[in-house]
Amino acid sequence: MTKANSVSGSTASGGPRPQGARAAAERWIRTELRAAPPKARSLIVTVWGDSIAPHGGAVWLSGLIRLMAPFGINERLVRTSVYRLVQEGWLAARQDGRRSLYRLTSQGARRFEHAYRRIYAAPSDGWDGEWEIVVAPSAALRAADRAALRKELWWEGFGAVAPGLLVRPARSTSTGVGEIIASLGLARDVWMLRARDLDGEPGRLLSGIAGECWDLDAVSREYRAFIRRFERALHALGQGRAVDPEQCFVVRTLLIHAFRRATLRDPQLPRELLPSAWPGRAAYALCRDFYRLTQARAERHLAATLEGEHGRLPSAAEYFYARFGGLR
Repeated sequence: MTKANSVSGSTASGGPRPQGARAAAERWIRTELRAAPPKARSLIVTVWGDSIAPHGGAVWLSGLIRLMAPFGINERLVRTSVYRLVQEGWLAARQDGRRSLYRLTSQGARRFEHAYRRIYAAPSDGWDGEWEIVVAPSAALRAADRAALRKELWWEGFGAVAPGLLVRPARSTSTGVGEIIASLGLARDVWMLRARDLDGEPGRLLSGIAGECWDLDAVSREYRAFIRRFERALHALGQGRAVDPEQCFVVRTLLIHAFRRATLRDPQLPRELLPSAWPGRAAYALCRDFYRLTQARAERHLAATLEGEHGRLPSAAEYFYARFGGLR
């Protein structure tokens, strides 16, 4: 085969040939799915939050089965996963003859909004030195209640200074912390405070114990692995030129699935409390740029594959285009 006829080389302008870009993207997707096949339920949660929720949050099961097929997730696994999500309160089902429509419940919508707000928003630079403190005294709570509270607040970036004493750098809003405490039935037994370090006074400062309250080394490793993985994907896609819509959807979904895993474990501490060379911002920038690169064609694939409750899939809501600081 001559160089002029090769499908895997570069064009005269330096960009990859269309067939070469598609083949490289297909190889990367195959390799990724073989090396680390995602669990069906977890991936469907990612797809619903990233792709379906902005389009009204309701789709027919048949379309969801088609959408998940390129990931190697078969009809039986899709059916089992959505059944579990219904049981857990994320989704509600409606029968229309032999067809099944699944939609987000109000509880599921709140969960997605809360989790995905952390994924798409840029890391915050501002911190005024205040701390949010949650006090859960052992005398007032059962061990099971304290464990449930600690688990829920861990997802909100709280670390444990001592048993029953949870802290995080204060944010501009409490981001639903009071709602979490109330939902656990603990509003009468748990205290919420704001405080500052007393500079110049003897004793340890809260700002000096970040490494003890949060496993920042583990989060850093996760971010660095994400960067290595998707820098390779960016190269395989040839900067996104000439890759087909289905491939863009698959790569965008794997991107957000991996980034969700890393960022939801990140306490999102301010710069002052992070170790030097923290990779979180580089991971966010890579995710943002990659998402912008693939989103238009990924959206075309969704429109061609799914139907909403009344036929054509609704256009994406306005908030979709505000992700990552703005999508074209």
